[in-house]
Amino acid sequence: MTYQTSKIFVVGGTGAQGMAVIRGLVNNGAYHVRALTRDSKSARAQELLKLGNVDLVEGSWASESDLRTGFRGCDGAFVNIDGFNSGEKTEMFWAIRAYELALEEGIKFFVYGNLDFVYKKSGYKPAHRTGHYDGKGRIGEWILQQTKDNGPKMGAALFTTGPYIQMTIAAGTPMTPTVEDGIVTWRVPLGEGKVPHVSLEDCEYYVRWLFDHPERANGMNLAVAVDHIGYSELAQAFEETTGHPARYIDTDLETYWSTGALSRIADGPSGYNADLNDPAAVTMRTNFTGFWHNYKYGGGKNGVIARDYKLLDEIHPNRIKSAKQWFEKEDQRGKDAGLGSLWERVQPQNLKPALKIAEDGHRGV
Repeated sequence: MTYQTSKIFVVGGTGAQGMAVIRGLVNNGAYHVRALTRDSKSARAQELLKLGNVDLVEGSWASESDLRTGFRGCDGAFVNIDGFNSGEKTEMFWAIRAYELALEEGIKFFVYGNLDFVYKKSGYKPAHRTGHYDGKGRIGEWILQQTKDNGPKMGAALFTTGPYIQMTIAAGTPMTPTVEDGIVTWRVPLGEGKVPHVSLEDCEYYVRWLFDHPERANGMNLAVAVDHIGYSELAQAFEETTGHPARYIDTDLETYWSTGALSRIADGPSGYNADLNDPAAVTMRTNFTGFWHNYKYGGGKNGVIARDYKLLDEIHPNRIKSAKQWFEKEDQRGKDAGLGSLWERVQPQNLKPALKIAEDGHRGV
C-alpha cells in the first residue's frame, strides 16, 4: 500500500495550529489544501487563501455531509477538532466519525491532531484528569489501534502537541502574563514543574514531514515540544532577550482561580458549546486544575507527558530547542512585522490573542 498524498482536507485550518500546518503543507507548492471553515469570508480564511494552493469549503466538523464533502476528492487529511468549542464528549464522537468517513471516502493517509491521554498515563489518578487532553488522547489511541486493521486501506499518524509557547505572551490563555511595577510576571500554579511548550513554527515542519514520509509515519505518534520549560527559566529567558525584568511567582490554586488569567470563567463549561447539565461536562476550574497538576507533578521529560527529543532532533534538526531561542526569534519577528518588541507586546494594552477562540471573543483560552 502506498500512502502518498497530493490534496489534503484540513479540519481546524483557521485555528492557531491549523494555520501553521497549512503554511507548511502548501510551501513550495508541494500539496493542495482544502480547508473547512464556518465562514469563508473571515480574516483567517482569507489569510489562508492568500497562501495559494488553498481552497475553502464552508461547513462544520459536526456534520457528516460537510465532512464527506471535504474528504471527497482528497487523498490526505489532517483533523484537529477544537475541544474548547465542542467539549470532551462531542469531540470524541466527531473525531471517530471523521476517521470513519475519511476511510469511506478513500483518504490514503490521515493525521490526527492529538494531545496526551494524561489520565491513563498518570495511572488513572483523578488529579491528572484533564478533559481537553483526555478526549483527544483516547481517540488517538483508538486511531492507532484501528490502523493495525485498516492500514491496507488508510494509513494514519498522530500529531501530539501541547500548550503553544506563543500562549506565554498572549491574551486569553491559562498563562497570560501581567506587568506589575514594570516587571513581566507569570503567576501560575506550577511549582518546580515544567511545561513542554510547542512552537507553532515547528508545527509547520512536523506535519509536512508526516505527509512527506507516510510509510515511516504510519502508526506513529509524533509527540513534539520545544523543551520541558520551567517558568523561572521562561522568565530568565525573557529578561535576557529583552533587557527588561521578568519573574515567575508560584501561585496556589485558590489564588489562581480567584484572580488568575482564567478566573472570570472558572465555573463555566470547558467547551463553550457544552452544557453543564450534562454529567459528562466539566468546568474550566476542574479541567485546568488537572492541566496544571500534569506539569507540576507529572515527572518532567520522562513522566506523564514525555517527549523523545532525540527523535525530534533527527526529524527536525533546526527545530527551536529553548525558550531563549524562541523569544529571540519572536522578538525579531515582531520588530520586522511592525508589531513591536516583546517588551512592547506584553504590555496590557498591547496583548493580543494567540488562539482563535480568544480572538473570536468567546472567552479566555
